[in-house]
Amino acid sequence: MALKMILEEREVFDRDEDEEISETEDHISEVSQSESNFDDDILDEDFVPTILKSRKRSGFLHCARSTIGPAGRTILKPQKRSGFLRGAQSAIGPAGRTGKEKGKAKEVFLWSAWLKARSSREKLSQLLDRLLRRKFLARSSCLSKAGDISWSSCPSKQPPRLSANVITMEPGPTRMAISHVTDIRSTFHLLMPDSILQIILDCTNREGRRVYGEKWKVMDMILMYAYLGLLYLAGVFKSNGESLHSLWSAETGREIFRATMFLDKFQIISRVFQFDNRDDRPARRQTDKLAAIRTVWDKWVHRPPPLFNPGPNVTVDEQLMPFRGRCPFRQYMPSKPAKYGIKFTAACDAATSYAWNLQVYTGKPEGGVPERNQAMRVVLDLCEKLKGHNITCDNFFTSYKLRQELLKRKLTMVGTIRKNKPELPPQLLQTKDRPINSSMFMYTADTSLVSCVPRKGMNVLLMSTLHRDGTICGQKPQIILDYNATKGGVDNIDKLVTAYTCKRSWPQVIFSDMLDISAYNAFVLWLGVNPHWNYHKLQRRRFFMEELGKALVTPYIQTRQHIPRTPSSVAIVRRIQGEDASGPSTRPTGPQPPVPEVAAKTTTIVWTQDGEEDTVW
Repeated sequence: MALKMILEEREVFDRDEDEEISETEDHISEVSQSESNFDDDILDEDFVPTILKSRKRSGFLHCARSTIGPAGRTILKPQKRSGFLRGAQSAIGPAGRTGKEKGKAKEVFLWSAWLKARSSREKLSQLLDRLLRRKFLARSSCLSKAGDISWSSCPSKQPPRLSANVITMEPGPTRMAISHVTDIRSTFHLLMPDSILQIILDCTNREGRRVYGEKWKVMDMILMYAYLGLLYLAGVFKSNGESLHSLWSAETGREIFRATMFLDKFQIISRVFQFDNRDDRPARRQTDKLAAIRTVWDKWVHRPPPLFNPGPNVTVDEQLMPFRGRCPFRQYMPSKPAKYGIKFTAACDAATSYAWNLQVYTGKPEGGVPERNQAMRVVLDLCEKLKGHNITCDNFFTSYKLRQELLKRKLTMVGTIRKNKPELPPQLLQTKDRPINSSMFMYTADTSLVSCVPRKGMNVLLMSTLHRDGTICGQKPQIILDYNATKGGVDNIDKLVTAYTCKRSWPQVIFSDMLDISAYNAFVLWLGVNPHWNYHKLQRRRFFMEELGKALVTPYIQTRQHIPRTPSSVAIVRRIQGEDASGPSTRPTGPQPPVPEVAAKTTTIVWTQDGEEDTVW
């Protein structure tokens, strides 16, 4: 063969080779089949490696001859193998720099040195001929920009991990959720239980006594539900930004608001609505920027995971809650529609957008030192209890280290990756002279990289541990198609909760987001248990939100003693109280709790424009 003639001409096989081979024959049996098994199918018979054409190959071969000899006697010993590789890499430095194929010469040299020390002369000549003629070593093998990862254009033939993408849980509502869901209100109680609302109720009553003193009357849970129900109804009617006076107006408002409570009572509750004790908040804020709502948030964020099992694909992405008020951790994100707001990181089911886990970003820690590997830490925290799923994320989170940690947890990953990452090979970053819709692939043992050029000058990079080859469907790789199909879990819930949001200031904006997500998660659970509910209607979520709001305000309307003045609101109150009187009683037995209201400073009574009585303060 031509290669053998060249090697013999350059005296690579010196006279002492037989003695070196005899010293290593005892170790040949240790050579695994995978290290010497190379397929002829991927060889290009017409390909002549550029290394053999290089004018500077004599320097490389001379360096190889001087290095292989003494190293071959000890290379098989484990304690000296790493030393040989380091010495070989440093030894070919001058030779590689004299030629045009530094990286290719380095690969060929290491392979030739390894095979010479572990094989016979005849086997060495055959394997060298096949190795040097493979595009894997001559053209398509390259190192990352950092030099610590070797990428290949040939997919790995190792079978995928059996534990990856094997889901042990059945997607959908859990048994606990199914056993507790009886109606729409019970579904909401699973996500916003009385234990959380009781904390808010105690803090609100404490704040009411601080602001109004003895004039404040204790607020009960029925009134709390009515207040939350009005917030939901305002979101259903897309009136969260509308003036309260307009909502309660007889001309432009809704009858259900006047039928539930007076406008003054709603404003008083909003004035003192609290989530913690204001007295010790400054001390807690020194170490926790989320101190104003930390207790409620920690209790609520643990509610969604036990109620729903996500499907095989989970999306991790950022969510920006629009807010331009004063907040110590308000963020500016120019890529988001709202630009300013409070940033959340959510892990959602890609199919249903069920918010499975969330975190609030509170900015840099005290001292102003940014956290290292924050994006990787957030993803690992959000996916802590997942197993066998595929995680889809964007270029803010995707990295080679994250891929390693997720594989350890039996999770795969698909995501876009930024061009400045050191683990990328430089060959994938070049777009010059590449045709439109062309794709390039690089692989390691368990990772795939794809570079796609959708239009001139644009390069889209994705990393995946889910895909094992470079399958192309139409004009796009399968990696990109799967990413597009599963990337919208968080964006979809962000769009849906914004359509019927009930948010009004920090920290209430966070609680409003909790209410919005709780309502949407309750909607997903309700459809999981009752898939045929309003099946032929297009706006099923709007009907669900309206029914939820009415279910929350109905108990308080049933106990209302002061009837509104407008005929339409009176009709609603009479109808609800009449249904309560004719049907099974749902009012609490025993003495009724006092209605929380503030005594008037004067006894002057005036009539508002909507015909309801009002108290002058």
